[in-house]
Amino acid sequence: MIFIGLGANLPTARFGAPVDACAAALRAIGAAGPRVARRSRWYRSAPVPPSGQPWFVNGVAALETDLAPAALLALLHGVERAFGRVRRQRNEARTLDLDLLIYHEMVSAPGAVPVLPHPRLAERAFVILPLSELAPDWRHPASGLGVAEMIARLPPEQAAEPLA
Repeated sequence: MIFIGLGANLPTARFGAPVDACAAALRAIGAAGPRVARRSRWYRSAPVPPSGQPWFVNGVAALETDLAPAALLALLHGVERAFGRVRRQRNEARTLDLDLLIYHEMVSAPGAVPVLPHPRLAERAFVILPLSELAPDWRHPASGLGVAEMIARLPPEQAAEPLA
C-alpha cells in the first residue's frame, strides 16, 4: 500500500488548469514506471495555512512500484520540476505538489528521508478525505489512529470538498 498526494493551485502553460496538471502528473508517474492503481476523486481545498492564494485541487493515488521510498520521492520531485515547480518557500502557491504519504506500513527513523508516513498527513483535510476513499480502514502505524478518527480531529477551518 503506497499512497501519494497530489495538489496544484496555479495553472501551467503546458497542462492548463490545476486539475488537468494533476491528471497529467499521474500519467507522467505511470510513464516513469510506477503503476497508478487507483485515484480518489479530485477535491477543491482552501490553502493551509489560510492565505490569499487560489484554492487547490487535491487528490490521493495508490501506486504499485518496486522503487524504494527515497527513489520514489526523487521520481515525484522530478515530475514536479517537469511541471514547472520551483521550491522557494513552504506553503507557497504551486503548479504541482507531489507528496509521498504512505509506503506500506513503514515508519521512518528520526532524521530519515523521506519521513513516513508523511508528518502532516493527519492534519490535512485535503489528504485525509481523499485517502478515506481509497483506504477507509487504514490506521496510522505510529499513532494507531484510524482514518475516521483523523477526520474527526481535523480543525474546523479546513475546507475541502469533492469537485463536481
